Amino acid sequence: MKAVLHGIVAASLVLAVPAVSAHHSFAMYDQAQTRTFTGKLTRFIPGANHAQLLFEVLDDKGITMLDAAGKPVMWGVEAGPVARIAKQGVTPDNFPNGTIITVSLNPLRDGRTFGAMPNGTGLINCGKQFPAGGCTATTGKVYLAENN
Repeated sequence: MKAVLHGIVAASLVLAVPAVSAHHSFAMYDQAQTRTFTGKLTRFIPGANHAQLLFEVLDDKGITMLDAAGKPVMWGVEAGPVARIAKQGVTPDNFPNGTIITVSLNPLRDGRTFGAMPNGTGLINCGKQFPAGGCTATTGKVYLAENN
């Protein structure tokens, strides 16, 4: 009976290890491609593992870009773990809806308008007004440039 119990415990541990270590893969993102967008934040989602920032894409004059149906072009980006980016100042309080941001991302391979921030790329916060010359490291505050 003891041997059976030990076998069950051992099998349970073997099956649990992949689930614990399988955070999630970034294979769904095209890491050979980096796109940079400036946008107006519409939602900050501090999810359990990674934060997501959803935004309307802005052109170089700060005007919301529209799709063929006349709706705002929307993109989203996954940032690093919530606790880590919060320590670096990326919180819903510092990034409320309407904040102008510039972010670089690796887009999804399937063409959907979402991506993940590569480690070491910055997230620029330019406040609520589109700055003359665009939202850049010079006109805004850079977050996460060390490691997101």
